[in-house]
Amino acid sequence: QETRSNEESTDESEEDESEEEPKLKYERLSNGVTEILQKDAASCMTVHEKFLALGTHYGKVYLLDVQGNITQKFDVSPVKINQISLDESGEHMGVCSEDGKVQVFGLYSAEEFHETFDCPIKIVAVHPHFVRSHFKQFVTGGKKLLLYERGWMNRWKPSVLHEGEGNIRNVKWRGHLIAWANNMGVKILDMISKQRITNVPRDDISLRPDMYPCSLCWKDNLTLIIGWGNSVKICSVKERHASEMRDLPNRYVEIVFQFETEFYISGLAPLCDELVILSYVKEISEKTEVECCARPRLDIVQPLPESCEEISSDALTVRGFQENECRDYHLEYSEGESLFYIISPRDVVVAKERDQDDHIDWLLEKKKYEEALMAAEISQKTIKKHKILDIGLAYINHLVEKGEYDLAARKCQKILGKNTELWEFEVYKFKEIGQLKAISRYLPRRDPVLKPLIYEMVLHEFLESDYEGFATLIKEWPGDLYNNTIIVQAVVDHLKKDPQNRTLLRTLAELYTYDQRYGRALEIYLTLRHKDVFQLIHKHNLFSSIRDKIVLLMDFDSEKAVDMLLDNEDKISIDRVVEELENRPELQHVYLHKLFKRDHHKGQRYHEKQISLYAEYDRPNLLPFLRDSTHCPLEKALEICQQRNFVEETVYLLSRMGNSRSALKMIMEELQDVDKAIEFAKEQDDGELWEDLILYSIDKPPFITGLLNNIGTHVDPILLIHRIKEGMEIPNLRDSLVKILQDYNLQILLREGCKKILVADSLSLLKKMHRTQMKGVLVDEENICESCLSPILPSDASKSFNVVVFHCRHMFHKECLPVSNTVSPVQFCNICSAKHRGPGSAILEMKK
Repeated sequence: QETRSNEESTDESEEDESEEEPKLKYERLSNGVTEILQKDAASCMTVHEKFLALGTHYGKVYLLDVQGNITQKFDVSPVKINQISLDESGEHMGVCSEDGKVQVFGLYSAEEFHETFDCPIKIVAVHPHFVRSHFKQFVTGGKKLLLYERGWMNRWKPSVLHEGEGNIRNVKWRGHLIAWANNMGVKILDMISKQRITNVPRDDISLRPDMYPCSLCWKDNLTLIIGWGNSVKICSVKERHASEMRDLPNRYVEIVFQFETEFYISGLAPLCDELVILSYVKEISEKTEVECCARPRLDIVQPLPESCEEISSDALTVRGFQENECRDYHLEYSEGESLFYIISPRDVVVAKERDQDDHIDWLLEKKKYEEALMAAEISQKTIKKHKILDIGLAYINHLVEKGEYDLAARKCQKILGKNTELWEFEVYKFKEIGQLKAISRYLPRRDPVLKPLIYEMVLHEFLESDYEGFATLIKEWPGDLYNNTIIVQAVVDHLKKDPQNRTLLRTLAELYTYDQRYGRALEIYLTLRHKDVFQLIHKHNLFSSIRDKIVLLMDFDSEKAVDMLLDNEDKISIDRVVEELENRPELQHVYLHKLFKRDHHKGQRYHEKQISLYAEYDRPNLLPFLRDSTHCPLEKALEICQQRNFVEETVYLLSRMGNSRSALKMIMEELQDVDKAIEFAKEQDDGELWEDLILYSIDKPPFITGLLNNIGTHVDPILLIHRIKEGMEIPNLRDSLVKILQDYNLQILLREGCKKILVADSLSLLKKMHRTQMKGVLVDEENICESCLSPILPSDASKSFNVVVFHCRHMFHKECLPVSNTVSPVQFCNICSAKHRGPGSAILEMKK
């Protein structure tokens, strides 16, 4: 097969720059064909799935393989071969020529038929199943359509199927149907009934039938495609209904599609549901303005009922197309393989459906690399010419050439996969163009892992120009990808130039962490006050390293530092922390305060110290501390509070030390808060305090109002009212007296309500107890006397016995009970009475 060249390309389209992908690809049939056509001209050809048969103008018939190599040669006639016919098996051939000769013979047997007619024989067709003995039939066509059948004694008997309408121009035999074309139109004969079932007339009778011959093609056993002039008809052979038979054939033909084409038809072939049409084209020359022959066209169309839709159209540069006529072109096809043969006198071109390799070729040619890569991945089991990796590498190179470095680097992940050699090659290529940063984000980090030098090269690139990018890579990349020592040294060298660069310091700390030099990393984190310092301590258990850095940690984040220290008391003791914070009392207070919140007893030895710390740094929490602590010295606390004039705290301490009167006096004199004084008196519930409060308030009308409003439920208001001086003006006195009366009335109501509830509950419980005590008690052999511990029932049931059963379920023999000293007839259970259970259950006596 010849490769396509710039001089004679066979798949040129009218629009070379078209973005639409062609549907067919073309190749010249070369080898032996080239040799034949240099000395001779092709006149006809027929196609079998195993070989090709080519007829020439010099009367030769050549058998060719599918590559065009000559396998056999027959000298049939000195003049043009008009038609070659093969049966389905490819074992028998029929040949006719312009001098009237007809030969039908076996290619692999001695079977042969020769006949010479007195007129040119244009067509010959052997029965599709000629190889079978009862199908030894063939037809010839000149002025008549003759059927030859082999009969008795192997003699061939001719019979006329049709005559009188001019020369027979074409014939096609499929199954039991023969279709032929003469000057008037197309006929179909049913060989079973030997009846002609249709006549399809020629549309354009102005065209000479010898110059513009009819093209016939069977799509299947019942579908005939007719092309004549510029008209196409697709006919379907159908069975006639029995009720319509009468004298008509049992089959009829229906034209299901009919349309016209732009050019004259030279050949037809089916392609699935579509149609392949070979067209003869004439055009006006731009130079001479004379009509001349143009390149023939091969179109693929989709038939519609009255028109067609063009799928693709290709103009073919066949040799000598300028001298050819419509009758010089033929289209043959190989069923099942989608191979189409365009025959002209000087050329034979093969058209094939484009496969996935061709599709990828076209995409690559159009620089649609991503689509080509996708197509190759989808069809990786069927493509033969292309490799996914090669396409991918070409795609990466294309993106790099376009300057789309980031996209090229991203595609490396998918295309290069786990191939370390290709990865390293691409990295060096990106380095040469100064785009190492682009590929850095996509370098593999696990399976595969590249050489450490590759990663170090990328890191050095970032270190020279982008500290933030360098820091990001150090954070994202595992520390075992590169030589940590080399990178640490490079960072240290850069820090000499810029020692305060926080990004480099932070990155150096991370590198020290990877290298397990946690102490150095911790120092840098603390210097930077970095949030990860606590995580680093926890993760690597660096508590021994922070014993002397507690102040730094507290200065950075006291909340997190205290929580960490308290959570790890077993590693850093409370005493050690307090000692370290001795010179920073404000931090010491924060630590001890949280410790006290967690456990009131753990830091009890520091409670005395905490009093002054609370007084200095956290006054609002001093009083809650004094209330909750059971270990702080009250005298010391009182001294500090009095020195600082903390009235509320002093009042609390005085009351806690038992000096309630001094505490009340301080409230009244220092705070002058009657409500607080009343609240304090209520808490202490001491009559003397109430007396002091009344005495202090008796000459202060606002205080009297407060007392009247609040003491009604604790002290008899009459005591206060009797002591009020006559004529003293007391604000809101009427309202206060009304409130006292209301409070008193409310107390009376509450007492009456409580009394009713108590009586009702007592009565209900009494009834319940009475019902319970009235119930019977089961006494059987398993019960024992609680005094003598012998069975309560005698072994001889016939003897009389006395048993005492109490409601508490204790049982005694009557004689085992002690004699009561009281006159009361009610006895109580000795056991329950001894346990002080209250009144024992009344006796329940059983006698027999």
